[in-house]
Amino acid sequence: MIDLHCHSRCSDGSDRPHDLPRLADLAGLSAIALTDHDTLSGLDDFLDQQNSVSARLLPGIELSCVFLGQDLHVLGLFVDHRDNLFRERVESLKLRRQRRNRQIFQNLRDMNINICQSDSPDGEDTIVTRSHIAEMLTNAGHGSTKKEAFQKYIGEGGLAYAPFEYLSPSEAFKWIKEAKGVPAVAHPGRFGHYMGGQFVWGPAMADLRGMGLEGIESYYSEHSAQETAYFLDLCDSLGAAPTGGSDYHGNGKPGCKLGTGWGDLRVPDEVLDKLMEKLPR
Repeated sequence: MIDLHCHSRCSDGSDRPHDLPRLADLAGLSAIALTDHDTLSGLDDFLDQQNSVSARLLPGIELSCVFLGQDLHVLGLFVDHRDNLFRERVESLKLRRQRRNRQIFQNLRDMNINICQSDSPDGEDTIVTRSHIAEMLTNAGHGSTKKEAFQKYIGEGGLAYAPFEYLSPSEAFKWIKEAKGVPAVAHPGRFGHYMGGQFVWGPAMADLRGMGLEGIESYYSEHSAQETAYFLDLCDSLGAAPTGGSDYHGNGKPGCKLGTGWGDLRVPDEVLDKLMEKLPR
């Protein structure tokens, strides 16, 4: 069993990167990938634990894109996180996110909501996400839950919303491949829900495949059995490789476990072999 989608405190998870390998061993995983949002900062600490654990440790990232007017996340698996060009490109995303965050905090101040930006996560390598800001809003009494605060204030259409300068999928695929990685669409079932119940992924996924997509996260903690089967069939028809993961965030997503997600996720080991066949030659 493997888990190729998890997060550390370097983005919006709660665990330190160097603690995740030990947790992977405790969960009985044979491989785990760290895929923090728009940052590579936790990968050295994560990978440095390889000699201390039996699970295979893999570098990754989750890039934020926009497709058909909606957020689309793209996993970059096996990326060379020390590639200078890739590091520069990813650093540019951090700067974009910082600009967006400053605008959100200003929008909140304009509404006389004065949460302190210094209360955001510690560490210069930590990416401050809207999830962090939603937690700050909740702690300040502006919402009974993070979800409520997020939707009311900083989600799309929210009172203090500020847009993000997203990558296009083709840009993300290019960046990942030039860093010797394999690009895969993350949690496609969730994207389908955003687009409405009648959304059919087939033609859209074919378009993405034409742009350079190599994998689809068919196994995912929130997918139904029917969704998993659908995306596995889509992989077969498009010549893409399936991938899978829990999207573990530690305390950032209570109840979602490393490896098993909400309880019944099982990503088979052979998924890793199929993904490695997609590595750039």
